[in-house]
Amino acid sequence: MKVDFLHYIFAFDENSPLLFTQFYFWAFFAIVYALFALIIGNSGTGKEKGRLHLRNVYLLFVSWFFYYKTSGLFLLLLAFVTLSDWLIAQRIKHSQINNYELRIKNYKLPVAYLFLALSVVIDLGLLAYFKYAYFFTNMINDLFGTGFRVFDIFAYVGNGFAEAGRFSVDTIVLPVGISFYIFQVISYTADVFRGRIQPVKNILDFGFYVSFFPQLVAGPIVRAEEFIPQLYKPFRLSRRLFGIAVFWILNGLAKKIIMSDYLAVNLIDRVFDNPLLFSGFENLFALFAYSLQVYADFSGYTDIAIGVAMLMGFYLPMNFNSPYKSQSPQEFWRRWHMSLGRWLKTYLYIPLGGNRKIGFGTYFWLSLIAFVSAALTGWWWQILVPFAVFMVCVAIYNHWAQSSNLQIFKSSNLKLLYANLNSFITQVLGGLWHGASWNFIIWGGINGFGMIIEKIWRKMNWHLRFASITLLTAGLCVADFFTNLPVWRMFAVWSALIWLGTAIRYVYWLISLDREEISERENRFANSLSTVWAILQTFTFITFTRLFFRSSSNLDPETANEVAWNTAKNMVNQIGGAWSNAIIPEFLWEYRWVVAMFVAGMMIHWLPTNWKRRYRLAFSAMPLWLMVIVACVAIVVIYQFVTAEMQPFIYFQF
Repeated sequence: MKVDFLHYIFAFDENSPLLFTQFYFWAFFAIVYALFALIIGNSGTGKEKGRLHLRNVYLLFVSWFFYYKTSGLFLLLLAFVTLSDWLIAQRIKHSQINNYELRIKNYKLPVAYLFLALSVVIDLGLLAYFKYAYFFTNMINDLFGTGFRVFDIFAYVGNGFAEAGRFSVDTIVLPVGISFYIFQVISYTADVFRGRIQPVKNILDFGFYVSFFPQLVAGPIVRAEEFIPQLYKPFRLSRRLFGIAVFWILNGLAKKIIMSDYLAVNLIDRVFDNPLLFSGFENLFALFAYSLQVYADFSGYTDIAIGVAMLMGFYLPMNFNSPYKSQSPQEFWRRWHMSLGRWLKTYLYIPLGGNRKIGFGTYFWLSLIAFVSAALTGWWWQILVPFAVFMVCVAIYNHWAQSSNLQIFKSSNLKLLYANLNSFITQVLGGLWHGASWNFIIWGGINGFGMIIEKIWRKMNWHLRFASITLLTAGLCVADFFTNLPVWRMFAVWSALIWLGTAIRYVYWLISLDREEISERENRFANSLSTVWAILQTFTFITFTRLFFRSSSNLDPETANEVAWNTAKNMVNQIGGAWSNAIIPEFLWEYRWVVAMFVAGMMIHWLPTNWKRRYRLAFSAMPLWLMVIVACVAIVVIYQFVTAEMQPFIYFQF
């Protein structure tokens, strides 16, 4: 019995990873925190530096144990990446200090560039191998009619050290959190190269930065310049910060268990597993509910991570800022997964040129996206010819803009062109970061197009806005009439709703032109309606893109593309098909608690930010005895919603 218990505590079990929602994790954290308290001791002593080093080393090994319990032997991969980037960063700085250069004929190449490239190749190579092996293999097989299969070289090497056949070489398992810690170490070496930070001298300190367990497996992605200075600061945790940390933990657990898991188990998973068994309204409601589920799940993880880190004196960056309050797709991506957005902006969008220029990188990525899309769809002429014409026009426009004084070539138009092209590439590659499926790329591409259209829409005057949405709606209605395809009907209805809102605002604008002045009350009311309308339209657009995101989640990578596409297609057919009005009241009654949970979740999400801040501060200011009682009651209530089987966090798969 004792041996079995120790085996359960210390051995890796792929069917029972260490999750924030398990009591086992909180028992683990209680022990970790008790020893942590002994190590930090009393602040301000003469041995402060030694205590800090001991704390960092202790939390490093705790984090490695946490990752081992979550991913098993993939801990070796995490250790390799840590060692590799620590050594390369040292060489980058050494090369820059000594101005080492590699001479190739008459060309001088700083050696630091080569070390940076080596780091990126190693890190992205590992990410591509583990995450995209199936994707690239299937793509090559589709393009050339080959029959290649994946081969796990690491499992093959492992079998050489263990009994033969212990590790399967026919499947490649994705290490938990690899996308997060790979991006984290890339940001470190890139920032060392740019001189924004100094390389960490102690490898144990660097290892702690890479593997800090609260955010290791699902973010947020922590920049080195944000976290590494905290390694050398004394532990400080005020009474107020302790209360806020506890609040974030309870808030995250409530989001995950009460809201996310309840919606998933009681409706969303059922619909997405077989959308043809449910009506169009049920599919549509499940899609909107998934938008709330994925937010509650991911932001819930982040809330817990922030709270746990704060209890140990470390502060992680904000990762969500009420994203469904956004009035445009661009604003949404400034509020959603903010750490990834900052990473993509800093290390992809700006290097591509941002809104300043387009260069080889922009042309390369756009050409690759067009070529692969044409190859996989078989629409060579339909895609490549318009793309070639478009790129020629862009090149000519870009060339003339540098020397012409015409209004059409003014700086603001040029910046808009650059920003649109580079942001589209960023969104597509951001979609690919989420998963090795064409549906993730489609999801990223639709978000990219949405941001472009929204920027162009805002620059239109009201006459052009109304005319364009009228033509679009008419065209979609004609397409629906002649083809009778559900996809056109779905878009026609959506476009008609946008037309209605635009028409009302257009008429109001025309009326306002004929009046000398509009009362402040009328203007405030009109602005409020406009804000609500923009929020609802943005939420609807983002929810539609979730169709492709959710369809690609939690799938066998070998069959992900086909299964995901079929799921998305079936849901579109159901949503755009004929609806039975009798089903709606029946659904609302049968799933009344799911509907109530969705409505409550959205209402809480849309509460004013200052309201949320007030009740967060009110909780943190409670007397300790009252806080303990409230926390215990909250935990009891939260765990009443636990399902028979713990639901893993959605972003664990990324």
